[in-house]
Amino acid sequence: MQKRLRAFAPDMLRNIRRGIEKESLRVRPDATLADTPHPAGLGSPLTHPHITTDFSESQLELITGVHTSAEACLEELTRTHQFIYRNIGDEMLWCASMPCKLPADDRIPIGRYGSSNIGRAKTVYRIGLSHRYGRRMQTISGIHYNFSLPDAAWPALAQADGHGGPERAYRDAAYFSLIRNFRRHSWLLLYLFGASPAVCDTFVAGRRHGLQRLKAGTLYLPGATSLRMGPLGYQSEAQAALAVSFNSLRSYASSLYHALTEPYPPYAAIGIRCGQDYRQLATSLLQIENEFYGTIRAKRTIRPGERPLHALNERGVEYVEVRCLDLDPFCPVGITAAMMHFLDVFLLHCLLAESPPDTPEEIAAVSRNQHRAAERGRDPELRLTRRGEELTPAEWGGELLRECEPIAAALDDARRGSAHRDALAAAGAALEDSSATPSARVLREMERAYDNSYLDFVRAHSARHRSTLLELPFPAAAAARYRRMAEESLAAQRKTEANDTVPFETFREQYLSQDLLGGLRVQAGDEAMQ
Repeated sequence: MQKRLRAFAPDMLRNIRRGIEKESLRVRPDATLADTPHPAGLGSPLTHPHITTDFSESQLELITGVHTSAEACLEELTRTHQFIYRNIGDEMLWCASMPCKLPADDRIPIGRYGSSNIGRAKTVYRIGLSHRYGRRMQTISGIHYNFSLPDAAWPALAQADGHGGPERAYRDAAYFSLIRNFRRHSWLLLYLFGASPAVCDTFVAGRRHGLQRLKAGTLYLPGATSLRMGPLGYQSEAQAALAVSFNSLRSYASSLYHALTEPYPPYAAIGIRCGQDYRQLATSLLQIENEFYGTIRAKRTIRPGERPLHALNERGVEYVEVRCLDLDPFCPVGITAAMMHFLDVFLLHCLLAESPPDTPEEIAAVSRNQHRAAERGRDPELRLTRRGEELTPAEWGGELLRECEPIAAALDDARRGSAHRDALAAAGAALEDSSATPSARVLREMERAYDNSYLDFVRAHSARHRSTLLELPFPAAAAARYRRMAEESLAAQRKTEANDTVPFETFREQYLSQDLLGGLRVQAGDEAMQ
């Protein structure tokens, strides 16, 4: 690892790229889900580059550009929040990952994107999700952290490894190496940053669960870190049997190919249409690639109308998307600079450390560790499994943090500061004392100030963040830029709708019939096909 780390010149470390996608529910002042349409002042959720919706019409998704510093990324995210709050009346953005007080499942509004074929496809996809998993699960919100190295880093790393082949092949292999290590160690992120140990009981209405009642309306698990990432949260029993291999782009694509192309009997029973009303995009295990749940994804920017898997296979991995992060309810925008600094250190460690191939046995162990850390991360009796060995989070996490120390030092030296070492030190303190974790802080503050009410705790913090963001100076130039983007997005949606030339069913069939594998051919001997 040290040899690889030394390959990075300071300017390469200064130019690591990151971006954020942040989901938040729009709620009324009484902590119930807003049922209003996407506010017109925010523009079109179909075409706006930075403000869209996720599953629900009431679930905003804020997308930053790509930045070479955590501070610049947070500045943009803050500006976007400021603009949103000036266009949603007295509504608030729910500052926690687990949802607010929810109505009946069929009253949760599904995202709408207009009458164009692509807009209809986005809505039909969400209708499919509602039939497959129910709408409540889809209201869970989180932070996605996008991470990539600057282009100049890849030749330097390849030379350090003695790799003389094509750069794209090396880059793809390195990103999948990062992904394998991330999956092995991502339980640590749940422990350190999980902030969803409790939930409103409307979330589990009519469902079996193992939660304990903290008080009327509030359920929890005493050692939980992130219910969002446990069996109760964003999970799929149907996908549990999908043992996706991350050993290479080929094995990954082969794993997903069949889930995207072969009918899955329970979903085939739902059907594509009921009369003229569409029920889902496809009857396969995954309607489209985005339905695959995972803690991290390999990503490539797609072209208009292009399938994500086709883009990956044609042009290779461009960045990774970390998907296991809870919203920080104590932070107005859901994520802090310190958290981003730790993520950069952690992801570089995942890239630079040795990363043996995964196996079906390890894939199963990774899933078990994730669920244990999510539901019992602060339980002093908890043990995690690493290559057959049982370890406490403090033992395993301590080893990882010690290995991260040279990386944090190199990043700080490149930026002439101490932010990355400070973030590492805070993580070490939380490993030694679980009361320093966000999940413990949530439960402690719920008890001390809100009579153990989850809704009262999140509502109060959401209102406080709303006031904070509205009171911050909002430059006239920034306000004008956001208004212009909103207007341009509405015009772009109208143009898209006017340019459609084929019926929706033709569009759906053409989109699903794309060659997903590009230059990669699925062979009978592929490891993912065994």
